[in-house]
Amino acid sequence: MEDQRKPEKHKTSTTSSLLWFFGISTCVKLLLIPSYHSTDFEVHRNWLAITHSLPLDQWYIDKTSPWTLDYPPFFAYFECILSFFAHLVDPKMVDLEKGLNYKAESVVLFQRLSVIVCDLVLLYGVYRLSKNFSMGFKERVLMWVLVVWSPGLVIVDHMHFQYNGFLLGLLMMSISYLMEGRDLMGGFIFAVLLCFKHLFAVAAPVYFVYLLRHYCWKGFVKGFGRISVLGAVVVAVFAAAYGPFVYHGQMQQVISRMFPFGRGLCHAYWAPNFWVFYIILDKGLAFLLRKLGLNIPVPAASFTGGLVGDSSPFAILPQVTPLTTFIMVLLALFPCLIKIWKNPQPRSTARWIAYAYMCGFLFGWHVHEKASLHFVIPLAIVAGNSLEDARHYFLLSIVSCYSLFPLLYEAQEYPIKVLLLLLHSFLMWHSFSALFTEDATAKAVVSAKKTDRQVGLKGSSSDFVGKGGFHVGWIGRCYLFGLLVVEIWGQFLHPYLLGEKLPFVPLLLISIYCALEIMYSWIWQLRQIMVST
Repeated sequence: MEDQRKPEKHKTSTTSSLLWFFGISTCVKLLLIPSYHSTDFEVHRNWLAITHSLPLDQWYIDKTSPWTLDYPPFFAYFECILSFFAHLVDPKMVDLEKGLNYKAESVVLFQRLSVIVCDLVLLYGVYRLSKNFSMGFKERVLMWVLVVWSPGLVIVDHMHFQYNGFLLGLLMMSISYLMEGRDLMGGFIFAVLLCFKHLFAVAAPVYFVYLLRHYCWKGFVKGFGRISVLGAVVVAVFAAAYGPFVYHGQMQQVISRMFPFGRGLCHAYWAPNFWVFYIILDKGLAFLLRKLGLNIPVPAASFTGGLVGDSSPFAILPQVTPLTTFIMVLLALFPCLIKIWKNPQPRSTARWIAYAYMCGFLFGWHVHEKASLHFVIPLAIVAGNSLEDARHYFLLSIVSCYSLFPLLYEAQEYPIKVLLLLLHSFLMWHSFSALFTEDATAKAVVSAKKTDRQVGLKGSSSDFVGKGGFHVGWIGRCYLFGLLVVEIWGQFLHPYLLGEKLPFVPLLLISIYCALEIMYSWIWQLRQIMVST
């Protein structure tokens, strides 16, 4: 009888502890309601107005505002549902013309609270991952700290303003089902996620290869039946999303909105990825050749501004097209896909999916800096697997959060983002230390005693104790110190020494310096995937 009560008590303890973590994060988010918000706030308010005021066949055609609807249909339906409640709060909020740039307190409160409520999906995704696997209490607390208390999500969703927590919650749910071996349900939720936000499609090759090999590769008859069922599920999801627009003959219009390739290679603030180095190399070569007397045309600077506009040509290096970036992402993914086909292990799905999103971040077209959340959040699932994973995640999470700092450029938000990052770093360090130091010390004692017996030494065991546990190597410490130097230069020394000259340099330094760590992380993850069994 007591054995039967233990799982129930364990489940209750997990739920109550997770709710406590979520409650603390919710209090912080409520305090940030009056803080700065970006133009994405008006984007989503306009989408509320579009889906509430216009018939469905006008949603992807309307141009009343420059912030046109460019997410897949499920997100449009989601905005339509929200718009009914928004109309009850303040009818002007969903008025297509009178509501333009409307920023009343009722609008701010409603939209902020909508993001907080939608974070319940993230909570459920984390809950599924916590309750269904053989995690100790320390491992569960670690994942809650890294995901539920993620400073990146707070900055992007609850200050800058987006719904990433809701969408990443769907991704975490999908991963949890895959790790359970419930492949069909995992694939179904991923298909739903793609119909909410198409940028998550970067992981589609991973899902395709994994589901084909692990779920469908079961002999001809059984395999054919499974691939038919899986295909029917995916088709049903996409039919529910896009069917009405196919009926109205608007698929081309919907796709052109979702994939506006007229936008430049880089976003207004250069995401810290491979293309930062490519652009810098092109501009550096052009500068050098001009100094040598060669006539090198100066291209128009289009990598750092504009809503939708064609990027200027490179001066020296070959042009980069959307097709080029697509091919590079696939090439970067290819070794991982081979590994998945050879050994499709459910426990490795989180790492593979995170790696796919990192490939998209590094080599994709018009990548936003906010997309780093797509790989940082899933990687939290495996951050406690080993000491090497913990050290890797510690640096990557700090760099990812720091790369988001330029999103909050107003002075009053500066202490908030700095405190969020420092507090998160402290909590990560404490959680990793609690998880690894005790085990490392025990292993060191056993190893030392074994060595003593073998070589006949006495009194040397204590030399090994305390050398294990969580710590960052000297290279990592030097890198973090360099991050501090970059921040001090951008915030204090540059304005003091150069004034308004070269205003792009602080942002450029952040992009380049953060890109170094993310490129290293990509290589490290690829190596981990290839050497894993």
